[in-house]
Amino acid sequence: MRSEIRTGAAVPAEAVTPLIRGIAVLRRLTEADGSSSLSGLERATGLARSTVDRITATLARMGYVRLDGRDAVLAPRLMELGNAYLSALRLPRLLDAHADALADELDESVSLAVGDRDGIRFIHQATRRRAMSLSFRIGDLLPAERTAPGPLFATEWGEQEWARWHERRAADPEDRGFPAVPARSRPLDGQGDGEGEGEGRSDATAPAAQLPTVGDDFERRTAEAREAGWALDDQLIEPGLVAISLPVREAGRIACVVSVVSHTSRHTASDLQDTLLPRLRKAVTAMERDLREARDVRDAHDAHDVRKPRDSREARESRGAQDSRGAQDSRGASDSRDAQDSRGAADSRGAGESRDTQDSRDAQGSRDNQGSRDARPVGPVAPSGLATWTSASKQELGREFIESLARGLTVITAFGEGRPELTLTEVAQATGLARATARRALITLEHLGYVTAHNRVFRLTPRVLGLGFPPLSRTSLPEIAAPHLTELSQRLHDSVSLAILAGDEIQYTGRVSTSRIMSVHITVGSRLPAYPTALGRVLLADQPGTRVADLRPLTPLTPRTITDPATFKAELDRVRKAGYALVDEELEEGLRSVAVPVRERGGRVVAAVNVAMHSSRRTPEECVRDVLPQLHATAGRIESDLRVAGRFRRVPLG
Repeated sequence: MRSEIRTGAAVPAEAVTPLIRGIAVLRRLTEADGSSSLSGLERATGLARSTVDRITATLARMGYVRLDGRDAVLAPRLMELGNAYLSALRLPRLLDAHADALADELDESVSLAVGDRDGIRFIHQATRRRAMSLSFRIGDLLPAERTAPGPLFATEWGEQEWARWHERRAADPEDRGFPAVPARSRPLDGQGDGEGEGEGRSDATAPAAQLPTVGDDFERRTAEAREAGWALDDQLIEPGLVAISLPVREAGRIACVVSVVSHTSRHTASDLQDTLLPRLRKAVTAMERDLREARDVRDAHDAHDVRKPRDSREARESRGAQDSRGAQDSRGASDSRDAQDSRGAADSRGAGESRDTQDSRDAQGSRDNQGSRDARPVGPVAPSGLATWTSASKQELGREFIESLARGLTVITAFGEGRPELTLTEVAQATGLARATARRALITLEHLGYVTAHNRVFRLTPRVLGLGFPPLSRTSLPEIAAPHLTELSQRLHDSVSLAILAGDEIQYTGRVSTSRIMSVHITVGSRLPAYPTALGRVLLADQPGTRVADLRPLTPLTPRTITDPATFKAELDRVRKAGYALVDEELEEGLRSVAVPVRERGGRVVAAVNVAMHSSRRTPEECVRDVLPQLHATAGRIESDLRVAGRFRRVPLG
């Protein structure tokens, strides 16, 4: 049993079993680095194959996984669950830029981490590109005792937390519950290697289980961290890896820990203290200043709200108590109402979905109408529209669509920026669910450790990041686009490509070719001049102040190639206004191509998608009429995934 799924408590009677099983499938997919066969999920979870099929069909309908033959693959949209936690946390938005600047200044990897029970979980990574570089990802869970941040978090532990740590160490002596780190069978400080005199030699003859191992000195390291205010990791995770950490405090408590991570080929542990600690302190001071300022702004806003008819914490808690008592008093009737609710307008995907889906809706606009009918609604849609999606999903998939699983995961997306803690009523309002339904979902999520409840107010925990975020946090734009390009190519039976701008050239980063005897043959990595291609013109049209004079000479490649600078500038203006480019036999005779832009969260064009064909396949008019709408829809779906994946990280474009 993985460390992060231990609860130590019996399953509550009102827990939603399909939600528990669905989360188990997502965990196994995460542990399998994002992809697993359906039979592999069956073995890993112990669930019946029919149950696995129903769960993956539901997750696919939600856009959280993609079914590729007999495999289930995590999809970027699943990151909206982790994004909900990170948005509610606020720390990445406030501190990421400081961490990135520190990494640039020191030319070392820098990470931000939060405590997660007896482990630590990363919420930001600013890594250096080297042959030997850090492989940890946002959302990875590490045992506290084998890290630099761990002793700092442990300075705030009480008896219960220490008891849980000892219990976990005894139950998992090899740290198998932490897939992100190697097993801890390595003796502490090289003891047991058969060398040395005295006590070292005596230890070498002891059974391996009795040798001091990595992490056994955690309580001592915690005491040292409490006194010094900082902590070191001297090759506790693996040989060669060293780190130094400082806590970032807010209102006297540790909000997160910032670490500088290096390798012994660059720094020894003592070097980190002597060389990097002063600069790390300076960065932490700036981080804590920003947290104070944000808190002051929030307090001022709350004080201003006091002068209005207020919905205070006390009122919210009182309302939450009433909701809880109401649901408790009517428990016998609530279960039957749940079944009715599932057929009603309230039991649909939440109206309060995360900002990711709202941004996606803004980006796609009318193009959503061109998309797959399987796509669930995005953005702040009316409950009736969400109910339509739920009903359509149930009608199309029948018993293969598990409504209670979809509803339960929707509860996570109710939280976010400005919504770090919610009462039961607020969760129900944000998701469009009936209160009884939302209550059962929260009970289940609390049992599994994904939410905590205090005074009837709920908060997400870092464990939410364990639902797919680590493998998906390394996803590149070509990987995001690949399934969408394949789908479009199969629908049109033409070659489809993704490209980025590289100077005055385009570079192909994604490609799906057709099997026609006569087709366009270009490989990923190929470069072409931008000016005579549809992809290039879409990309050039978005460049601020593009000067034709700065481009390579507009050499005629065919009799149709535009070579006059004024004409070419006018063409870029037209492309910018129209939102697409159509190039007819300007790169090569017989080659016709139409392309549209792909925009990131801020609206900047970062790539372009095209459909290329022989000119005998379609006329230019047919390209605009038949191909362009589907091309726009495909770009919209790529943008939707890109916005979710890029909310708290930089998505590599190549």
